[in-house]
Amino acid sequence: MLVDEAKCIGCGNCLDYCPMNAIALEGDVATVDQAECVECSACLRAECCPTNALYRPPLSYPRDLAWFFSDPESTHPTTEIPGRGTEEMKTNEITGRFPMGYAGIAIELGRPGTGTRFREVEKVARAVARFGVEFEPQNPVTALMTDKKAGLLPAELQDLKVLSAIVEFGVELSRVPAILEDLKEIAPSLKTVFSLDLAVRCEEDGSSPVDKMLLPFPLSINGKTNTGLGRAAATGKKQ
Repeated sequence: MLVDEAKCIGCGNCLDYCPMNAIALEGDVATVDQAECVECSACLRAECCPTNALYRPPLSYPRDLAWFFSDPESTHPTTEIPGRGTEEMKTNEITGRFPMGYAGIAIELGRPGTGTRFREVEKVARAVARFGVEFEPQNPVTALMTDKKAGLLPAELQDLKVLSAIVEFGVELSRVPAILEDLKEIAPSLKTVFSLDLAVRCEEDGSSPVDKMLLPFPLSINGKTNTGLGRAAATGKKQ
């Protein structure tokens, strides 16, 4: 995002609309810190500028990735899915991506309100890759990986900041406690925040196999169950 200095009147209306605090006033003109701006378009959608001084120039690689990962109205070109760019876990009742004895894990870095650089995303991806996980193919972070066995991302992306990015993978249920322990260990070293989603199929009696595990993270009372997104075409049996 940029500011047309000839149009800017220095009113400061745009400052509070930037979730990354990337906009500041320098004298009588607003400026955008390009290292902090994630191209989320929040300031544009707010229509807060009375003179239309805010504008987005044509974006090229790797800057265009910031827009794809940050603007909920953009569509990720690798998955053709808007918003977070992936919906595999939420459609598991149809796809059967995670059968019985298997777990789906999504780690979303950067939300709420902090953003993340791909350097931090790679730290998480490399940590879980050691457990032989299967990174979700229909995921924009996976599409960027130069080595899907090791969870490596391109060097030119390390400093790029985005609103959020999701590391998503499937793994045998028995490996879940060790993976979460590892994530808990590296969490203090991350210069961002993350939320963790764990998707498993319920047992035939309706209980969750996760309840029987000793996990390093407490289960949230605000956890959600995704239902009604489609007809249950996939069965609970291993496929």
